[in-house]
Amino acid sequence: MSRQDALRAMPDDATPDPAVMEPARPMTAQARLDARYGRTPGERRRTRTVVIAAAIAFVVVFAAWVVWGGLSGTNATLEVRELGYRDATETSISVRWEVTTEPGTEVSCAIQALNGSFGIVGWRIIELGTSERRTRVFEESLRTAEPAVTGLPYRCWLP
Repeated sequence: MSRQDALRAMPDDATPDPAVMEPARPMTAQARLDARYGRTPGERRRTRTVVIAAAIAFVVVFAAWVVWGGLSGTNATLEVRELGYRDATETSISVRWEVTTEPGTEVSCAIQALNGSFGIVGWRIIELGTSERRTRVFEESLRTAEPAVTGLPYRCWLP
């Protein structure tokens, strides 16, 4: 008599015969935890699939970003170096700076004069024309609202 037949033949209030029933396999601690928290081999496969899909998506987005960043726009470089200041008076200061860029490139620079409290007391935007030289030195005089203690290029950009 099979197990199924034995269970069907039993009345509802009867207990199954241990000789007919298969012996229960003891569950390991890990199997009990997996059963309690719903961890199944199918769930592991789903988790692995999601992780692999996320990794592939990350690689695709990163590669697109690298290609976009490497191929877009100009690769013009611009370097600015402060050379100092001189002739600081009550109403003016001369600022010296150096600009390095590709020959034939127009550059605009904002230069500023600062007082002892680092407040801006003079400011001017200078349009630098094109040149065949890669590195050029400039000196501009700024009028100031009060005595300046330093002068420097604030920022330069390619128009």
